[in-house]
Amino acid sequence: MRAFFRRVAAMAIKETTHISRDKQVIYMALGMPVVLLLLFGYAISFDLDLLPMGLLDRDNTPESRSLIQAMTASDAFEITKHLDDPNQLHEYFKNGELKTGLIIEPGYSKSLKRNETATAQLVLDGTDGTTAGIALGYAAGVAQAQNLRNMEKLGLMAELPIQARVRALYNPSMDSSKFIVPGLIAMILAIMATLLTAITVAREWELGSMEQLFSTPVGRLEILLGKLIPYIVIGIVQVLLVITIGSILFDIPVKGPLYLLFGTSFLFLACTMGQGLFISVLTKAQMVSTQAAMISTLVPTILLSGFMFPIENMPWPLQALSYIVPARYFIDSLRGILLKGNGFSVLWPDILALGIISLVILAASTARFKRRLD
Repeated sequence: MRAFFRRVAAMAIKETTHISRDKQVIYMALGMPVVLLLLFGYAISFDLDLLPMGLLDRDNTPESRSLIQAMTASDAFEITKHLDDPNQLHEYFKNGELKTGLIIEPGYSKSLKRNETATAQLVLDGTDGTTAGIALGYAAGVAQAQNLRNMEKLGLMAELPIQARVRALYNPSMDSSKFIVPGLIAMILAIMATLLTAITVAREWELGSMEQLFSTPVGRLEILLGKLIPYIVIGIVQVLLVITIGSILFDIPVKGPLYLLFGTSFLFLACTMGQGLFISVLTKAQMVSTQAAMISTLVPTILLSGFMFPIENMPWPLQALSYIVPARYFIDSLRGILLKGNGFSVLWPDILALGIISLVILAASTARFKRRLD
């Protein structure tokens, strides 16, 4: 057993020396995660922010202006066009200058004072269904709040029979970045970890140094573990880097225990780097390994992990397929540790799944790696 660890350590030292001499690997390993986190972190957002709105106020009364003020009180809507005719909205929607329009017809104020139904028309560009849905929900909330204020002014309701007091836990500001950034961390680590290890064994085949390794007493598992250990260390540094940057730039809290954060990160890195080794063993070519690594990590992490879309809403075949995606368990663990402060008693199913997947992938890589030249 002691000889086994000595040979693994010798392989790890050899791989570390090679990495230290290759500046491009260091730049890619430490610089690319930061670049990707900044790009995706600021580019992806589900928050409604200054949606351009066209306004046609044909009533022009204090009541209509109160509705306009309520609609623009936050940063959700911004009036950028004052319209003369409702038909102008279609042209502005077509050229992309407006995303929504508010039309208040004459008689709005009189209807309110007579305790009659007062209507205002909200027109939405439905090209982007997600943004339109968020805008519609926000506008409905504003309209309901404005309706209650008007009823109070008219003395029609002294106190609501049912009062809803909503409290959002774990993300009180409802900031979408706190939901997205943990998924981004998993996606970035998956891509970088698989990409780094996918070229390691393939490089040995292309450079012809694999024959030299076969002439030594180092076994298959020792070669793979020796190559994996330095990249695991780099991966832990990547975790520390992206978590720190996420906390500073996107105000992501770390409510859970750090040992659990790094423990789950270690298991996830073992899964993704084992996946990279398996690809490298199969392909024996750096170019093919790189392409396979990108395809096998990017698509499943985005679509089948719960990063962007709830797994529960997927068809059952895709839900079944998601069980073999390591990012599914890591993203759930990250959100639980960072946002909710969950401990091992809650996250043990995710940790167990990551441990099983990492062992299966490493065993498959070792079984596929043969000590012979084809």
